[in-house]
Amino acid sequence: MLTKNNFRAALLGCAAVALLGACSGADGVASPGVGAFVPSPTAPAPAPPTTPTTPTTPTGGPAADCPADFENIGTVSDQRICQLPTTIRGNLVVPKRDGTIYSVSGQTRVGIDLGPDPANPFTTGVRGVLTIEPGVTIFGNSGLDYIVVNRGSQIFAEGTASEPIIMTSRQSVDRVTNENSIGQWGGVVINGRAPTSDCPTGILPPSIDCVAQVEGSNALYGGLIDADNSGRIRYLRVMHSGFTISPNNELNGITFAGVGSGTVAEHIQVHNSSDDGIEIFGGTVNLKYIVLTGNDDDSFDTDSGWRGAAQFGIVYQRTGGGDYGFETSSRGNNTATFYTRPVYANWTINQRSQNTAAQQKRAAIVHNSGHVGQVFNSVLTSNNGVQCLQVAGASTLTNPNAFGGTGPYYRSVHMSCDGGSVLGSSPVTNADVDAILDADTNNVKAGTSSLVNGFINGSNENAVIAATIPNGDLPVAVRNFLTPVDYIGAVRDANDTWYQGWTCGLPTTPSCH
Repeated sequence: MLTKNNFRAALLGCAAVALLGACSGADGVASPGVGAFVPSPTAPAPAPPTTPTTPTTPTGGPAADCPADFENIGTVSDQRICQLPTTIRGNLVVPKRDGTIYSVSGQTRVGIDLGPDPANPFTTGVRGVLTIEPGVTIFGNSGLDYIVVNRGSQIFAEGTASEPIIMTSRQSVDRVTNENSIGQWGGVVINGRAPTSDCPTGILPPSIDCVAQVEGSNALYGGLIDADNSGRIRYLRVMHSGFTISPNNELNGITFAGVGSGTVAEHIQVHNSSDDGIEIFGGTVNLKYIVLTGNDDDSFDTDSGWRGAAQFGIVYQRTGGGDYGFETSSRGNNTATFYTRPVYANWTINQRSQNTAAQQKRAAIVHNSGHVGQVFNSVLTSNNGVQCLQVAGASTLTNPNAFGGTGPYYRSVHMSCDGGSVLGSSPVTNADVDAILDADTNNVKAGTSSLVNGFINGSNENAVIAATIPNGDLPVAVRNFLTPVDYIGAVRDANDTWYQGWTCGLPTTPSCH
């Protein structure tokens, strides 16, 4: 969700004093009874060993102890609770152990901000590396319990299809959640040094001075390192997250802020966030194999000069919840050559009946404030009276896309929305949006959905000729990232099973708790 201008202005003022760690705002918010934000130390602490030994644990019942560097805070559901340190300096491994579950209390920081320039790091900064082993579960007790990866630090959360890493709420661990359980802990915020359009007044992007404070945190993001590497995330499921710290200042399921293309982000699910599922502020990160289920605001929200790509994604809203499938914006100091311009490919967005979008007349996808979305080989469907595609703002039509034209670019997209295919918002007209779709003959504006279980292609979707994505003037990292396909949508047929084994909450997959 976008932060209002007055809040953003106050946050950007903090950037000027970041070297002294003097920003306020979120610093003053404490998690009730479970910790608070911690000030930066005056000097880095020595790093722990890079390969700590996993302690031997008994079989059956809670483990008798916790690994070194973790606090033993009791038991829950017949497991030992081992709490992560509030600030991670050096290397910390979260090992998979019998009878052990892990928790975070308050803002759990991986490292302390090293600044936008790796050649000139902040002297107060500390590098941290958080490694989470497959099958580990981490939970938070309340909305202000969450993980923040600071610039210059990394997270390596690499699960497997059979042993995903799960980050969830205490209620989920106690198995007292249901299909409408949202906002029970904070989520994950990852900050990097890639460019953003969120700049102080008078500064034009891209610039190393374009630095901003991320939503839901006192952390900063931004820099000039396109290939910045914040780590690797694979087979990660984040559930029941999201929290409103103050009006228009919310934690999402996962927030990527200024994250670079050197970061790996694939096989990720966000389920039942009270705000956005995934929100991206600037940067160049690329994402693949994404499942977004039951999120209460936008499932995928992009902003602030993001220029990466996202391929193979499912949006499946829950009955009674959900806003836009994609909200795509381009706030900040946009220029004629720097604004939000990502590539979306092979997505299936299903806006289900009776969700909040129907009440507010929102579309499956909206492009606004100059965002030039480039959408290929995707499926949009809705049966709640809303449109498939909404476009707003004059600059959204006039900013150049990567393929020789201006405005959003659509090719090989199948639409079946009972509210109609298009919606223009002043000064954009319905005819303007129609022209975007009519520019390519492979778009189906008024199709009939034949999706199986709401997200697997049927005969009508598979009848659409898939597009070969042209190189245009796309960044090299995006060209190298995209996988050539000969079908549209996220899931080709019943034999396409990339989502199975590690997700929940989709038809035919286990329920989420």
